[in-house]
Formats: sequence, C-alpha cells, structure tokens
Amino acid sequence: MKLTLPLALMIATFAGPAFAKAHHKSIEEQLMKLDPQTRFEQRCDGRVSGLTNREHKGFNTDEVVAYAFADSTLKGTVVTAPGAALRSHGRWYHVSYACKVSPDGLNIESFSYKLGAEVPREQWAEHYLVP
Repeated sequence: MKLTLPLALMIATFAGPAFAKAHHKSIEEQLMKLDPQTRFEQRCDGRVSGLTNREHKGFNTDEVVAYAFADSTLKGTVVTAPGAALRSHGRWYHVSYACKVSPDGLNIESFSYKLGAEVPREQWAEHYLVP
C-alpha cells in the first residue's frame, strides 16, 4: 500500500506528456480533415480566444465568429478577420485580427488583434451571435 502513491505519481509524471502528445496529435489529425480556409480560421480563432483570456482580466472566451460583422479573408496563409466577434460570460464583443499560419495551417507564425466594444444584444441575431 505504501508504494501506491509514489507509483501513481511516477506514472502520472511520465505518462502525462505521452497522453498530452497523443491528444495533440488527435487534434492535428482532425484539423487536417478540414478544408484549408476553415483549418486556418479555426487555428486563428483559437489564438484570439486564448490571448483575450490571458490578457484581459475576467475574460473567459468560449466562442469566436470570424465573419460576424464582415467576411474574413484568406490570402496565402494570412487570415484577416476585420469584423469578428467573441463571447465571454454570455456577452459578445467586437474583435479584429490578422493571423499568419504555417503552410499546413497547424501553427501560428504571427498574430495581432484588437478587442473592441461590447456588441448590443439587439444586434446578436443579425450577426449569427447566440446567447
């Protein structure tokens, strides 16, 4: 019985990275099934979500709509979303971003964004924004 906890800790320490790598590989495999524009946009949406959560106190972004207020564009491997929106704690906010991905779309090479004002609720339905 005394060996149970140390053994469990040792397994978690060494197996954890392997499980994380397998999970990451599975996500990459799923992304590769998407058409390139969708894959690139998904990676960029994930980046804006993560950055706003880290850089804006109290944010918990759970959804991004890249085309909410203007169409996103793809030129080469650069996604531009001038009229995106993101949701945090049930409220939508304007956001715009420019994002350069690797040729396979799995890695972000450069990224910039600007978080805007809250979107009034009466505009949500018109722009595909759900509660």
